[in-house]
Amino acid sequence: MASHYKLLRRMPSWMRSNIREAKELTNFLAGVAALWFVWTSAAFAIYYIPSESMQPTLEVGDRIAVSKWAYGYSRHSLPLGLGELLPEDWDGRIAWADPRRGDVVVLQSPRADIVLIKRVAAIGGDVVEVRAGRLYINGEQAERELVDERRYREHGAFAGSVHVAHFTETLPQSGGRTHPIYERSDAGQLDDFGPVTVPMGHLFLMGDNRDHSVDSRHPMGPGFVPLANVIGRAETVVFTLNRCRRSEDLHCPTGRVWRGL
Repeated sequence: MASHYKLLRRMPSWMRSNIREAKELTNFLAGVAALWFVWTSAAFAIYYIPSESMQPTLEVGDRIAVSKWAYGYSRHSLPLGLGELLPEDWDGRIAWADPRRGDVVVLQSPRADIVLIKRVAAIGGDVVEVRAGRLYINGEQAERELVDERRYREHGAFAGSVHVAHFTETLPQSGGRTHPIYERSDAGQLDDFGPVTVPMGHLFLMGDNRDHSVDSRHPMGPGFVPLANVIGRAETVVFTLNRCRRSEDLHCPTGRVWRGL
C-alpha cells in the first residue's frame, strides 16, 4: 500500500488528476448500473410482443414496458427468479391494488408455461357473455363505434392480408375507458360465449384482435386467470421492430411508441 502511494506521488499532477477522475467515473457508472438493475428487475420489465392478438393496440415486434409493482408481487412477478424459491403450494400475493377493467396485463398462463398479454375485460364477480360478437358485462353491452375498415398483412413468411373492421370500444363499468379493437366478423368461433361468472380473485381476459386471440373465451386459452398469475401492467411501447410494407391498400401502423395503453 505504501509503495502504491509513493508511486502516485512520483506521477505528474495531471496524471494523478486523470486517475482520480477515472475512479470517480467508474464509481458513478457502477452506481448507475446497480440502480438500473434494481429498476428493471423489481420495478419494470421489458417484454416482446410475439403475436397479433392485441392488434391494433400492440403489434408484433413491439417492446413494452411493464410495471411489476403496479398491483404488488407474487411468485410470477418477484425479481431475479426469487419466486422459484417459494414453496410449490404457495400461490399468494403481496398486493396493494387489483387490475381494473380495461387494463392491459402481462401474465403467466395457468394452463401452459407461457407468458401472455391481454386486456382485462371482467373482474371477479362479473358475468361475461359474448353474443354475435358483442361483449356484455353484467348484462350491459359494451358500446363500440366504427372508426374505419382496413386491411393488414398477417405476420409470417407465407401470411396473406386480412380485412377487419376497426372499432373503438367502451367497456361497461370501467369509468368510460375506451380502447381500439379489430373484428373480422361477428359470426366467428369466439363470437358467441357464455354467460359465465368470473370467480372472485380471478380475471377474464380478451385480446383486442377479437377474432384472432387465444384468450379466456378460447378452449385452449388461459381460462379464468388467478390474480397471483399477473406479472404486471403494460404501460407503453418503449420501441418497436415492427416494419410493414407501405402500399395503397394495406394499413401500416404508427404512433404507438411512448403512448399510454
